[in-house]
Amino acid sequence: MMFRRLITMVPLFLVLLLVLILFGAGFAVKILWWVAIAVLILWLIGFVARPKGSSGRWYRW
Repeated sequence: MMFRRLITMVPLFLVLLLVLILFGAGFAVKILWWVAIAVLILWLIGFVARPKGSSGRWYRW
């Protein structure tokens, strides 16, 4: 009796686990998009506001 109940609960747990994994991945990807946008904005600011008397590079590498 308990084994039959366990068999019916396994698909439910698998679906819930899949939802949690996809939600976590989606949240991480969304955070990475915001980080990429922030880095792009900083790069553009550095590109526009470079020092006048230097070789033209605003970064050190």
